[in-house]
Amino acid sequence: MRPPLTSTNRLAHRADGTKQADRMVPEETPVALSYAGTTHAVMMASPADLEDFALGFSLTEGIIALPEEIEAIEIEDLAGESGGAGIDIQIRLKDKANTRFEVRRRRLAGPVGCGLCGIESIEEAMRSVRAVGAAGLRLSADDIVSSVKLLSRQQPFHAKTGAVHAAGFYIPGKGSKGEIVLAREDVGRHNALDKLAGALAKAGIDGASGAVVVTSRVSVEMVQKTAAIGSPAIIAVSAPTALAIRNAEVAGMTLAALVRGDDFDLFTHPERVTIGVPDHVA
Repeated sequence: MRPPLTSTNRLAHRADGTKQADRMVPEETPVALSYAGTTHAVMMASPADLEDFALGFSLTEGIIALPEEIEAIEIEDLAGESGGAGIDIQIRLKDKANTRFEVRRRRLAGPVGCGLCGIESIEEAMRSVRAVGAAGLRLSADDIVSSVKLLSRQQPFHAKTGAVHAAGFYIPGKGSKGEIVLAREDVGRHNALDKLAGALAKAGIDGASGAVVVTSRVSVEMVQKTAAIGSPAIIAVSAPTALAIRNAEVAGMTLAALVRGDDFDLFTHPERVTIGVPDHVA
């Protein structure tokens, strides 16, 4: 399988002059997710943690309900070490899951091409977000601030390139303080979250036990995928969209964003966070 990073030469201009130097940059590869031999979606992604990607995408897009509904995952690099072409992930579903998927594909015949993370119709893009309810997760202001700092320490690709997103899973009170128990990186923010979803499922970690932490803005797809994981909270470095806020509110999800240093904003369901704010803000 091709490496996720590559070295390239560039001219580095600095205050003390200009010189040639090498720099690590992330690979961006077309990755096809295929079911029953038919391509369902092609994503531009980092060629790493691809089994997690296949499992997480299948879960967060509602293709399967449980990891056990996948019979096999086969990954084929269509170009070997030469780059170009892409990677094909063949996902074989077990009988009942495959039947459901075939019905779904027939229903979505004639896609309009929304361009959203494997979505094939406007109706699918605007699907209802799974309710996370009043899950028992509770967070402090320190949890929110610490989760972002801790995630930054688990981003080896970003440390070398400055060009990839990360998604992590934070469990409060793990050890002396909270802990990022799993993290995944990708050039695409949705892909990083799908990879995290797959890694959590493989590890058997309950999504309701912690918060999803992301290095990107929060779009509605990020809320949908967080809800599919079962997490009642998403914490982000950047801002949310209005649609993401509305969907998080309806789903019962706490949305904390714009985490910068000790500062952050709570957009929905602040009752999970112990900082003495009003019960409702959205």
